[in-house]
Amino acid sequence: MNPQFLLWLVGAMAIFISGATASRAYITNDNLLVLILALILYCVGNLMMVRLMREGGLGLAISASSIAQLVVVNVIAFIVFGERLSLQQIAGVGLGIVAMVLMLYPTQGRA
Repeated sequence: MNPQFLLWLVGAMAIFISGATASRAYITNDNLLVLILALILYCVGNLMMVRLMREGGLGLAISASSIAQLVVVNVIAFIVFGERLSLQQIAGVGLGIVAMVLMLYPTQGRA
């Protein structure tokens, strides 16, 4: 996988995770500025995704983004907000990680 693609993916994930965290914070405090911040972060993240889709293709970019967000959001929900997953949900996250590794594994074809 192209290192530039991975760097943009990490950047987009950081933006999306910040937006998700701001959205969750808005739920607990009803501050409209936090909601506006979350919306701005989601817009910036989506603009970054356009570049990822151009470089890696729609399927790879959206799939890798979704799985990365799934994993990181669950870590933040566990550490920051004290949320817990069931054993079945943990297995689903694990399968998502395996799927992402297989998607990003270098192949002979175009990615």
